[in-house]
Amino acid sequence: MDFTFGIVSNGDNQTFLNKVIDSIENENIPKYEIIIVGNVRIERTNTIVIPFDETIKKGWITKKKNIITNNSKYDNIVFLHDYIVLNSGWYLGHKSLGDNYDIRMDKILNNDGLRFRDWCIWPHNNNLMDDVIGRECIIPYTFNHLKKYQYISGSYWVAKKDIMLKYPLDETLTWGESEDVEWSFRVRENCDIQMNTNSSVQFLKQKDKVFNYSTETTNNKLINLFK
Repeated sequence: MDFTFGIVSNGDNQTFLNKVIDSIENENIPKYEIIIVGNVRIERTNTIVIPFDETIKKGWITKKKNIITNNSKYDNIVFLHDYIVLNSGWYLGHKSLGDNYDIRMDKILNNDGLRFRDWCIWPHNNNLMDDVIGRECIIPYTFNHLKKYQYISGSYWVAKKDIMLKYPLDETLTWGESEDVEWSFRVRENCDIQMNTNSSVQFLKQKDKVFNYSTETTNNKLINLFK
């Protein structure tokens, strides 16, 4: 499998960015490229930087991610922010699952090593869902029957280039305007979304959890109501 790693950055933390690139290089992927969209000064192997005018629209990450898609050389695109590193074994984990998917999620770990928003559902799909889960949105990795209710975190995901061309990010939205929620609602109805438990990534800084882990009681409700 060949990969394009698309990193969005505002240029504030080049130390983190170099660690992200280190983690990619450490995977010894035969064919890969790194595309960084943002105003950074960095020269690394297989890495290109596409400058971006941050003054046009603050937090315009939707535009940056679409630029990554349009410039990607490879069919498998990894979208990630500049504070997320690959954990050891990431490439072998993807290789073991093969190339047949539309969108793929890996384990996402916060800086403290606990699960972040990787395999989860959106809490406001409808009134019934609100009543069932509240904020217990981080569900077991084995739950594959809830894809039409899912939410894909904008901080990190993997997708095929043709899927991203068909379902680009909405550039009228910026960071903090639920741009990932809007995109999730469009793709989850029509795309094959897979969970890859063989690969993981981790934040270099601690992020607010926001969502809680689903309890056994909630899991039982989800099994019975949404089979």
